[in-house]
Amino acid sequence: MSTLNLPSPGVIFWPVGCGDSTTVVVDEQTIVQIDLHHVEDSEAEDDPRTPIVDELIELLPLVDGNPYLAAFGATHLDRDHIQGFAELLDRDVVIGELWFTPRILWELEDDPDVELSEDAQAFVVEAERRIELVKAEGAIASGNRIRIIGSPDALRARREIYQHVPDEAITVPGTAFAHIDGEDESERFSAFVHAPFKDDTEGERNDTSFAFQVTLTDGEASGRALLFGDLSYPTIRRIFDRSEAETLAWDVFLAPHHCSKSVMYFEDETQSADTPRQDILDDLEAAKHDAGHVVASSIAIPAQDTKNANPPHAKAAARYRELVDDGHFLCTAEHPTEDSPEPIVFEVDGDALVLRAPEGKAAARSSPLSEAVRTARGAAAPAAHPVGFGRA
Repeated sequence: MSTLNLPSPGVIFWPVGCGDSTTVVVDEQTIVQIDLHHVEDSEAEDDPRTPIVDELIELLPLVDGNPYLAAFGATHLDRDHIQGFAELLDRDVVIGELWFTPRILWELEDDPDVELSEDAQAFVVEAERRIELVKAEGAIASGNRIRIIGSPDALRARREIYQHVPDEAITVPGTAFAHIDGEDESERFSAFVHAPFKDDTEGERNDTSFAFQVTLTDGEASGRALLFGDLSYPTIRRIFDRSEAETLAWDVFLAPHHCSKSVMYFEDETQSADTPRQDILDDLEAAKHDAGHVVASSIAIPAQDTKNANPPHAKAAARYRELVDDGHFLCTAEHPTEDSPEPIVFEVDGDALVLRAPEGKAAARSSPLSEAVRTARGAAAPAAHPVGFGRA
């Protein structure tokens, strides 16, 4: 049984290995899951990763006897962002609304050899089922709703069935929305969508990730998180070039692609991959509110990078640490210790969005070896008390 107290409102980043599982809590009845990475081994007692599907089901409210998830958003369909989705359906979780990009609807159609996991295929089938209902019935109830994030032109040019998707079910990048599963949540929630751009609709899967700024409000206090999926430097550069500063402000920045160096080390005809892209680092720092945090949803940060290694990358972590105060770069696999990671929880509290202190259970399990590893990586000790995100 889950012992986690939900923030209300707030954001939770789960220790699920190298993958994304972000829970946005608007209130106890309105919970949104962005991406999912449920690893079967995480169900073992000695595995430090969270069995996220089990945890979610414990935390979700019940509606007519079934766990109710107001919305599920898949930034894209890589396995480490969608694993466990079929199990959610198998365990009778009612998902009020699905959020996805147009790209997922024709990925297999364009390339039958493309790799789509069973969970990704289950997501596509569920999305298509809901679109068929829109065509057949028009008005759609909770449990069958969709929000397509992308270009309506790109969507409707593909197949006749997509002509029937109503405008209110499509969110164009460069705009915001505040409805979740048909309910106006504007007093507590809004999301400004940055990507995918129209000309990225046919691109590589990572480059078609939807990216947005989430704002959570409690009275007069607000907190903001930037979630950019697996985007890399070129698309993030375009986002900063095209967007107003207010829509890029962040208290919490989820490091794209599990702390990949592709955000700030990117080779093209103008620059080699050995030199950091200072422009994007400067823009990220300028958009950061006081005491901002960067979160890497990944395995532990390595002491140094090896050639052709997958994320997380030590070079990227080093740059992110330079953007924030000491101890404000957090890795889901290391918070508060690598032996026993706990969810990283941010919540709106008083006049600030705060990082909730770990419950302390992990500290007792910390070993001298794990502490030595943390020291070698340059990781700061976790804060003993919540850290405010003031805007003074």
